[in-house]
Amino acid sequence: MKKLIIGATGSIGSALSRKLVSQGKQVHLVGRNESETSALAKELNSTFTVADVLTENYSDQIISDAGDIDGLAFCVGSIDLKPIRLSKKSDYMQSFNLNLISATEIIRACHEKLKSNKGSIILFSTVAAKRGFLNHSIISSAKAAVEGLTVALAAEFAPNIRVNCIAPSLSESKIAAPMLKNEKMAESIAKMHALKRIGKGDDFSSLASFLLSEESSWVTGQIFGVDGGRSSVA
Repeated sequence: MKKLIIGATGSIGSALSRKLVSQGKQVHLVGRNESETSALAKELNSTFTVADVLTENYSDQIISDAGDIDGLAFCVGSIDLKPIRLSKKSDYMQSFNLNLISATEIIRACHEKLKSNKGSIILFSTVAAKRGFLNHSIISSAKAAVEGLTVALAAEFAPNIRVNCIAPSLSESKIAAPMLKNEKMAESIAKMHALKRIGKGDDFSSLASFLLSEESSWVTGQIFGVDGGRSSVA
């Protein structure tokens, strides 16, 4: 039985994949960059599929390659920051397609396997879905939709599949690199968190692996803030 990791080469996806393998679990990795995905798969001695979640019917090959699964982690995200006066309809459509619609496709494709195996699904949101931040209307609305999807599917899939969501604050990653490469900006953002630092992929892997395991068998429909205190501590 495998855990299916979509967005496996990102900061969170790779940390989660390494954590699961260190616990003796098998994973099937999915990433859009072939060299990065194959390198991680070789490191972890795992199977993998190269796929772009924005491609029509991208889940078909994944389901064929992955085999039997009892867990799905959709570790895909984006950072789309601009004031609404400069935004376009296409900005929102692209963000919703990436963060929400592509998640529903792989969930539909995995549903029967997860149901038969009493599986678990983890989605990823953002602290900005509940906290108001400047220039965040695109990504905040898309990720708020992911949180809505989480609770809706937790109800729809119970008692056979558990569905939970992790809401990070800004973390060190490829998509955050343009913001964090400026040292002063990175320091300023770190100070906005009660724990005074930027997140890392490993900050999420323990909770994510727990939510994919039987140890969390009575947990579903929850949104977990892993955000250095930014959502609740001034």
